[in-house]
Amino acid sequence: MAKNQPKQDVTDAELAVMEVLSASPATIRGIRDRLYPRGGAAHYNTVQKLLERLQTKGFVRRDTAEIAHRFTATVERDELIGRRLRAMADELCGGSLTPLLSGLVRTQPLKPREIEELRELIDQLDRSRKRKERI
Repeated sequence: MAKNQPKQDVTDAELAVMEVLSASPATIRGIRDRLYPRGGAAHYNTVQKLLERLQTKGFVRRDTAEIAHRFTATVERDELIGRRLRAMADELCGGSLTPLLSGLVRTQPLKPREIEELRELIDQLDRSRKRKERI
């Protein structure tokens, strides 16, 4: 994790907002329209509150240059996924990722491209570990 990354996790509702922002910066209304297509003032207020919490936690940045403020995610989607998986591994597997990953792979067969991506990742991690051992 990078030095200036937020340490807190996000709630499910906040994660939904972050998913919208992972595509591109958006206004409160834009986020509301994506999450609640027929939403009204109550949904607008909900999104506004979620954005306030995410900004306080350091997950989003607010651009006030225009009348309608734009919000940008400051944490990558992969970082959020990693946080969630780490929390799940801590809760279900005593902190070990192996049973979590094995369980995922056994219950949902991987496509050939996914297998190749995993192999590339494992090879990359192995090369990185070996470089660190030489230092």
